[in-house]
Amino acid sequence: MPRLILLLAVLLTQQIPWLAAQNLKLPVKPGSVRFAAIGDMGTGAPPQYQVAQRMLEYRQNFPFEFVIMLGDNIIGGKSPDDLRKKFELPYKPLLDAGVQFYAALGNHDDTNERFYKPFNMNGQQYYSFKKGNVRFFVLDTDYLDAKQLTWLEKELSNDGTDWKICYFHHPLYSSGKTHGSSTELRLVLEPLFVKYGVQVVFAGHDHVYERVKPQNGIYYFTEGSSGELRPGDLRQTSLTAAGFDQDRSFLAIEISGDDLYFQAISRTGLSVDSGSIQRPVHVSSNYPDHLP
Repeated sequence: MPRLILLLAVLLTQQIPWLAAQNLKLPVKPGSVRFAAIGDMGTGAPPQYQVAQRMLEYRQNFPFEFVIMLGDNIIGGKSPDDLRKKFELPYKPLLDAGVQFYAALGNHDDTNERFYKPFNMNGQQYYSFKKGNVRFFVLDTDYLDAKQLTWLEKELSNDGTDWKICYFHHPLYSSGKTHGSSTELRLVLEPLFVKYGVQVVFAGHDHVYERVKPQNGIYYFTEGSSGELRPGDLRQTSLTAAGFDQDRSFLAIEISGDDLYFQAISRTGLSVDSGSIQRPVHVSSNYPDHLP
């Protein structure tokens, strides 16, 4: 009996790989685009390694091919030893399996990280890449100048993929107490997103997970707790569709045709949010002149 009690205690307090299959809520359709999203992770502390382990376990049943990084990728020191401890070691099994990481820069990152080969930035502070029927636009919201905005509008206007996804560090909408919504960035970026039919936006910065109710036809996610965490930092606002501020987490995303599926997974392997989004039909409209 004591051994049975001990086993039950273990099952309740930690994730075991075979449980990942039971918790997986994504369909894993043939030919789908599958990826993970992490933000504010580069601490080198045990929780970062534990989230990385959960990612590896879920990949056994949800074989994602790449990871988008939402900034604050290397927090603190930037020496070669820091890069090893804060990126190469925690994600080594994924890197060894051929998983690619595509980084956006955060306010705690060094711009020289754009030359760090495993981040796949190719020396650029902002860039785009395509996977299947999805185009990703990666921005540097620390240095959002006219040159970058001109590049973004040109890229968005010339893109013909079904899905347009933008990601960067500072959230345009957030219920986080510490930072909250970046309204100045929203004034500049959201009109372009609406005009050119961006459907989904990912950001970090606030050390919580939040899925925002659609704003002007766009779905916004904050995943800033893949290494850092501010427990209890989510305010109760009308923005939040779902949120989690009690533990570290990561996002798993799958896109198949006109459907996007998502699942937020905690450091212990719990599913804290999941659902699906049908690709909105882009209709040109006047952008509102107010900030909710």
